[in-house]
Amino acid sequence: MKRKIQLRINGKSYAHEVEPRMLLIHYLREIVGFTGPHIGCETSICGACTVALDGSVVKSCTMFAVQADGREVTTIEGLAVDGHLDAMQEAFWNEHGLQCGFCTPGMIMASKQLLERNPQPTEEEIRHGIEGNLCRCTGYQHIVNAVKAAAAKAGA
Repeated sequence: MKRKIQLRINGKSYAHEVEPRMLLIHYLREIVGFTGPHIGCETSICGACTVALDGSVVKSCTMFAVQADGREVTTIEGLAVDGHLDAMQEAFWNEHGLQCGFCTPGMIMASKQLLERNPQPTEEEIRHGIEGNLCRCTGYQHIVNAVKAAAAKAGA
């Protein structure tokens, strides 16, 4: 039996009937059309599906869409404002913090939360803050550099 849910995604309200077992990642991608969060492992290991739920990052493959009922979701698409990249998105671009780009949305979402909690993290704290997100091609150094650059810009 389907259940009606209502939530805000990137500042806009959405309401749909969904199967209770539908994962949030599938709702975001298949029902609403936000394809920024990626489907990677569907076991919570890779972090490619990371989004912000009421301001805290979650792996959207670990929760059902019905659990997001009445809540606020921000995807990577919701970070840019009026065509201008978010500071973290810009830092990833400038510091070459991506290669294939598959992990990038999750990395950026996790990195933004890291800086919200710790505006001037050390390299070790950055590496710890992104450890729930896997990258298979960059070796992480450029990602760490991007987070450091975003922190420096925010502190300037």
